[in-house]
Amino acid sequence: MLEKKTLDYEKTVLVGRISKEQDEEKLKEYMDELEFLTYTAGGEVVKRFTQRLDVPNPKTFVGTGKLEEIAQFATEHEIGSIIFDDELTPAQQKNLERELKCKILDRTGLILDIFAQRAQTSYARTQVELAQYEYLLPRLVGLWTHLERQRGGIGMRGPGETEIETDRRIVRDRISLLKKKLEKIDRQMETQRGNRGKLVRVALVGYTNVGKSTLMNVISKSEVFAENKLFATLDTTVRKVVIGNLPFLLSDTVGFIRKLPTQLVESFKSTLDEVREADLLLHVVDISHPNFEEHIDSVNQILDEIKSAEKPTIMVFNKIDAYTPEAFDEEDLMIERNSSHYSLEEWKQTWMAKLGSDVLFISALNKENLEEFRKKVYEKVREIHVSRFPYNNFLYPEYIEE
Repeated sequence: MLEKKTLDYEKTVLVGRISKEQDEEKLKEYMDELEFLTYTAGGEVVKRFTQRLDVPNPKTFVGTGKLEEIAQFATEHEIGSIIFDDELTPAQQKNLERELKCKILDRTGLILDIFAQRAQTSYARTQVELAQYEYLLPRLVGLWTHLERQRGGIGMRGPGETEIETDRRIVRDRISLLKKKLEKIDRQMETQRGNRGKLVRVALVGYTNVGKSTLMNVISKSEVFAENKLFATLDTTVRKVVIGNLPFLLSDTVGFIRKLPTQLVESFKSTLDEVREADLLLHVVDISHPNFEEHIDSVNQILDEIKSAEKPTIMVFNKIDAYTPEAFDEEDLMIERNSSHYSLEEWKQTWMAKLGSDVLFISALNKENLEEFRKKVYEKVREIHVSRFPYNNFLYPEYIEE
């Protein structure tokens, strides 16, 4: 459980479902991530409720008995929000609000709320606002019924606070207006990308909170905001970087996450265009996370969705300073040795070995193996640059240590 000051955070409860597709161990992993999301949004998780259900109750998601249990706990402990790990239908959300008499959020709503907090520029705020309206539109009936109780807090930032938005026609008009605004900004950003010339473009991609912004700061000597919370970076940051004497453009993009809301993928289309138009991807992975392999799969899935999975990629396994394998007792016959017990050297001999030289192990925070990182990036960028400008070959010799 995360340590935090109780007084500064809204009391919340998490609800998850065990099914054939999602066993108890998998659910715990998702709930841990949901708790981190809740903490990022400004909530303190007081309790977790789980129920074994192959098919969610179409009216209330959970069964009657579990619903009563949650309602009693919420009343006794003055819970502000109840957050479900799975996406709720508008009908389920409406019924749950009526039965539990407090704010009801699902994972999608929570992520949208975090994005609303984190958006700094006008462009990011427009993207988030569009995603929120598209998510809220079918939920308007259930949402405004209890507006008098919902005074700020988690899930109530952005378009959920003004009474005039109860009119569906006005909301649809607002969505149309925001889409036109984004199209205009997209054209402007496309022009900006075109004006950058023929410099090689490199994009940092990866799961949220893997250290992309920290790595960006180290190699570009810039001051991109970095924090140990999910989605610390929303706005794409582009910096001109020089390694050796070879210049290129490096962009830090929004982090990916499992069950990323489709509304966000669509509204952040232009941000993801930085990835689409990149010549080289640096896929950053937090190797200290026990489920980093699933994070890799989630990122690859989104890269495939935006048709960027086949781009030249360097796998950068970050946070080696924080990696600690689980202790293994060979005499304990009850426990079978698995990948959680692997040392870093053992990991390097697994499927990672098939990646060949396009894999690196670093610590951006402690600046470990950064010289090897610079050398590899230089070689890849030089290869792309020389193929684009063959007459410049003599300008960029083999990498010389800085």
